[in-house]
Amino acid sequence: MAGHSKFKNIMHRKGRQDAVRSKQFAKLSKEITVASKLGGPDPDGNPRLRLAIANAKGLSMPKDNIQRAVDKGAGGDTEEMFEIRYEGYGPGGVAVIVEALTDNKNRSAGNVRAAFTKNGGALGETGSVGFMFERVGEIKYPAEVAGEDAVMEAAIEAGADDVSSDMDEEGDGHAIITAFEDLGDVAKALEDTLGEPSSVNVIWKPQNQVPVNEEKGSTLLKLIDTLEDDDDVQNVYANFDIDDETMAKLSA
Repeated sequence: MAGHSKFKNIMHRKGRQDAVRSKQFAKLSKEITVASKLGGPDPDGNPRLRLAIANAKGLSMPKDNIQRAVDKGAGGDTEEMFEIRYEGYGPGGVAVIVEALTDNKNRSAGNVRAAFTKNGGALGETGSVGFMFERVGEIKYPAEVAGEDAVMEAAIEAGADDVSSDMDEEGDGHAIITAFEDLGDVAKALEDTLGEPSSVNVIWKPQNQVPVNEEKGSTLLKLIDTLEDDDDVQNVYANFDIDDETMAKLSA
């Protein structure tokens, strides 16, 4: 188990966090509603709902909002939603996976395709880049929950596969990676040791990273921002690597 595996799955630039908070709540509400509709309103018997609620709590989503989303799904009075995965290439040959949850396939496809086209990318067929990623579980904790060694020890005991810790001033804390099928058990074991995580997700982890320079990086981040701003898009993953100096320039 490596202690500093710094893969980049989804890029949230620090300055955007507050601006996108309400949009994040809306997307989480949609996921909670769909999970409740498909698997029932009891999180103990509905793993997807349990994960969605955990993520909502991690972002400090109000309990009333969470409960309304659960009740809406349980009531069945919701439009039919479709889960769609789009795959393509961004600037610099970066592979991009987009997960959407939508009530209108044509609208989502048109918006995603336009985002790629306008930002130096190209949308491909399903499966065109998926082989470059691995489907795994990711459990996140803030840096202050414990020291790097303590988190590493807890992760090993829980049966996790890897830990990435970014402990600098603007770091995201600890990201613990586990096999997809072990996510529930590992998350429960870590909660017993470290407390409630800030997020528990199934993600697409890139197997290799593509170095990106400042010019391509600027356009790539615009593509990711455009995709994330779309109401139908739930998650964006990309296999790029931008060095810290260049990222600082792009985030200024």
